[in-house]
Amino acid sequence: MTIDEFIKNAVAEDLGDGDHTSDACVPEDAVNRAKIYAKEDGIVAGTGIAEQVFYHMDSNQQVEIKIADGEPVKNGDIIMVISGNARGILKSERLALNCMQRMSGIATLTRKVVDTLAGTGTRVLDTRKTTPGIRFMEKMAVQIGGGINHRFGLYDMMMIKDNHIDYAGSIEKAIIQCDEYRRSHQLKIKLEVEARNIKEVERILQVGRVDRIMLDNFSHDDLRKAVQMIPDTYQTEASGNITLNTARSYAECGVDFVSMGALTHSVKSLDISLKAF
Repeated sequence: MTIDEFIKNAVAEDLGDGDHTSDACVPEDAVNRAKIYAKEDGIVAGTGIAEQVFYHMDSNQQVEIKIADGEPVKNGDIIMVISGNARGILKSERLALNCMQRMSGIATLTRKVVDTLAGTGTRVLDTRKTTPGIRFMEKMAVQIGGGINHRFGLYDMMMIKDNHIDYAGSIEKAIIQCDEYRRSHQLKIKLEVEARNIKEVERILQVGRVDRIMLDNFSHDDLRKAVQMIPDTYQTEASGNITLNTARSYAECGVDFVSMGALTHSVKSLDISLKAF
């Protein structure tokens, strides 16, 4: 989905047959200003999308972004100032704020994880545990926060997980079939396989053919052991209920990546508001 498609659908969902409250109490030609400001500390994200929301509603709006995406913000800081048709501002308010609040919450948590991992050489990945329809926004917010996007969907990377292995019959069959598939279809994409224990790591290494090994729900002792077993020609990724509080302990086991569904599936939105002035 493109940003334009998202905004069009979101406006239709919110506006319906009209903003009857604004149309009733605000003159059609009224011109006013509003500020978008932070009500708590965090990392700003989504200003560009919010700007497009205002322009979509009224192309004559003037938007001044005072704090750019990726920059820190403190409680009370003004992030954006909008000038123009008052009805247009009011019709845009909630959609613009929803985008910024959600994205800023993700960027804020991601930056905290990135800071926590500093000095380990390990990078944080997001997952596909995202909100349907706005995955592009959530993954954009992870990047703004300093994280790395894992695959966007099912098409840009092959990932063999536990159910694939069970359905294929064995981990060896799953790897061989996936590698042959991408070669026969001339897919220039990476192949990752999930290991559930040390024994599966050994079996994966005997087959080869993959680019990254995901070490899912490993204990720290087993994770360190697995990293020592796996040659540098493979990337390693730790996953499984990793949080801000536990991310560094997993990184210190020597993995290249930690993946965190929590970056997107249960993050708290940043408190941001719009006020006329």
